Amino acid sequence: MHKISDRAQKMQASPIRKLIPFADEAKERGINVIPLNIGQPDIPTPKPILDAIKNYDEKVLAYCPSQGNEGLLKAFSQYYQRLNINLETDDIIVTTSGSEAIFFAMLAVCDVGDELLVFEPFYANYEGIATQTGIKMRAIRTFPENGFHLPSKETIEASITSKTRGILICNPNNPTGTVYSKEELRNLAEIAEKHNIFLISDEVYREFVYDGQEHTSVMTFDDYSDNLILVDSVSKRYSVCGARIGLIASRNKDVMKAVLKFAQARLCSPTVEQIGAKAGIEMDMSYFKPILAEYQKRRDAIMAGLSKIPGVVCETPGGAFYCIVKLPVSNAEEFAKWLLTDYDYEGDTVLVAPAESFYLTPGLGINEVRLSYVIEVDKINRAMEVLAAALKEYQMLDRIELAA
Repeated sequence: MHKISDRAQKMQASPIRKLIPFADEAKERGINVIPLNIGQPDIPTPKPILDAIKNYDEKVLAYCPSQGNEGLLKAFSQYYQRLNINLETDDIIVTTSGSEAIFFAMLAVCDVGDELLVFEPFYANYEGIATQTGIKMRAIRTFPENGFHLPSKETIEASITSKTRGILICNPNNPTGTVYSKEELRNLAEIAEKHNIFLISDEVYREFVYDGQEHTSVMTFDDYSDNLILVDSVSKRYSVCGARIGLIASRNKDVMKAVLKFAQARLCSPTVEQIGAKAGIEMDMSYFKPILAEYQKRRDAIMAGLSKIPGVVCETPGGAFYCIVKLPVSNAEEFAKWLLTDYDYEGDTVLVAPAESFYLTPGLGINEVRLSYVIEVDKINRAMEVLAAALKEYQMLDRIELAA
């Protein structure tokens, strides 16, 4: 028998997508599956983006430069200037999604066997990309009791080894929704400089910050420029997840020279979608005000629903559109699968993402799920009704199984 690679065998299935086949089977049985598993916004894609794509009328759909469409690079630079982030076009490379930007960042700063520090729970696909690149993730735990905020500088520095090449952070955070303070982020920048490592900041949820909080980009720390790498994406910002347009940015010229070589190896990102992205980025920033208000309503709806379910524990997220929820069950993945294979409440069920894969430490997250609140308030309210009824029934089955 032919043997596949160790890398392929170690690669984990996506906790966000691996239950979808069971959801599809439930739909075939006539069950309405309410999706709380994935950050796919239902906000309509802005018309200027769709019009720019529809109006593309070149006779040849050709390659664009590996760094990215010149007009898009200029639009990105101007967008960041409006946020008081000084990035020239030479500091930016367009990527095929934020995921590729993470991939390029890891390749640029790490060799096989090197380490990156992450704070768990963290976005599960980071581990998948690390597996592909031969990098080891070293996790530092955060806790719901303080809203999953970062530990002390001393705790973070204690995890740094001779193989540590960088710190990877997501702000606002996926999956916890935590918005890190300026002080927390500056501490990380100081640690990166002190230990001559990189700080990679995934800021794809920058616009989604609630309750009057402000987002701080690490790229505003001009005094630490050589150690800073930014990852970004238009997917969630403009509800264009299918366009797969992201970017990586740094003022470190060596980093960007390396990334350009990786970009050249894959030739270029999608040409037409870059034109669409440019149209979105050039929209007035006022576009985000009603979008933000809508997502805060959705956040408030899911928190109100969860607060009514006995035994459920969840900290109110300050940003993005996810939350980590501790459930009164022994195994959240088994419960999530049961929701799709054996349960419905008046014809409805819910699809959730088991949270164990958002952790590296064995045993953590086993009774947790990540919920995404990107659907309409009425659907969220219904999902909470279904979840409450399902937990009540499942707990009886769980107790019987544990007693057996």
